[in-house]
Amino acid sequence: MKIDFKERTPQLIAVIGVLAIVLAILIGFLVTRNRQMSDMQEQFVLDKQDLEDEYEAISLQYEGFKFSVQNDSLLYKLENEQAKVQRLQEELRMTSATDKAEIKRLTDELATLRRILRSYVQQIDSLNRLNEELRAENRQITDQYQRTTQTLRQVSQEREQLSEKVSLAAQLVATNIGAKAVNDRGRDQTRLSRSTQFVVTFTVARNITAEPGERTIYVRIMTPDGSVLSKSPSNTFPYENSDILYSMRRIVEYGGEEIPVTMYWDIEEFLMPGTYQADIFADGHHIGSHSFSMSD
Repeated sequence: MKIDFKERTPQLIAVIGVLAIVLAILIGFLVTRNRQMSDMQEQFVLDKQDLEDEYEAISLQYEGFKFSVQNDSLLYKLENEQAKVQRLQEELRMTSATDKAEIKRLTDELATLRRILRSYVQQIDSLNRLNEELRAENRQITDQYQRTTQTLRQVSQEREQLSEKVSLAAQLVATNIGAKAVNDRGRDQTRLSRSTQFVVTFTVARNITAEPGERTIYVRIMTPDGSVLSKSPSNTFPYENSDILYSMRRIVEYGGEEIPVTMYWDIEEFLMPGTYQADIFADGHHIGSHSFSMSD
């Protein structure tokens, strides 16, 4: 049988056209499919990057808590949670972006971490509020303590002032003070060559606020050259944080009423003419003085 190609040409053209259309459709599908796969791959990468960013944000939050949390027990728990986050971060880093199952697991883990983080944030906020309340209470207590301390200081100062006033009021005072030289017959003398004794007389004034009892009275006789007459270097008494020499000492019984006192110094040394001074002391206070002049 002889084939007439001229008659088959239109059919062949039609078949070729159909095949070309099918091929074009197939090529278009493959191109679209590849584009979609590429887009999906890019989306998987972006999704993984977003997930990594969220893990990093949580890790940074835990890191920040280290500088604001003072509670050791809570800080220990936060450090453990941060270690867990970092472990999951490492797992995510090693996971392929196209591993849907692993990405889903790590996404679910992230949701759990967020819930745990919210609970810690609530605990930290509660502790911060409590700490702020305690600080406010502490400030109030401190202010109250300072006010109380100031009041006590003021009361103490007033008490000291009152004590000083009472002490001054209770201090003995020597009045009617006299000092002179006499000879061996008790007659007054102005010349040292004729004198055998110095006589110091005074009256301890009446003071009902002074505590009754024995009192030691000291008299210092100072010569014109500034030295103190004393029978022994050990004859000292305390006065203004030091020990000073005395010339004469006498113990009297004081009951609040005035009492006369007379004290004698035997002249046994060479003395120069000039002005002498007798100072009287009692209870650590200087209670009176008197000056007198002597010639040769």
